Amino acid sequence: MNESEFLALADAILDSIERQADVWFEQRDIDIEATRSGNVLTLTFADRSQAVINSQAPMQEMWVAARSGGFHYRLKDGKWLDTRSGEELARALSRICSEQSGEEIVVEELPVR
Repeated sequence: MNESEFLALADAILDSIERQADVWFEQRDIDIEATRSGNVLTLTFADRSQAVINSQAPMQEMWVAARSGGFHYRLKDGKWLDTRSGEELARALSRICSEQSGEEIVVEELPVR
């Protein structure tokens, strides 16, 4: 995948997460604020903790920084997988958002194309 294809895909991923966070807030009354600035999406929870998701075009990775640590995800075999643990991005974000919000949150499957 070339850089422009990666950037379009990364943008779709951030859009998807942002839309989902808006639904959690509006329909489930979960105190979460999604703020987007370019290729960086920041999720701020009621306790003021944050999860930051951003794209790294040179490495074609999605990065996540949260209270539980920093993680890098690379597209492999049609899935965004953590470069160390192999955990899938949507599953990891579900865990992170659930931990930081105190509510069960499930991040829906994210774009891979």
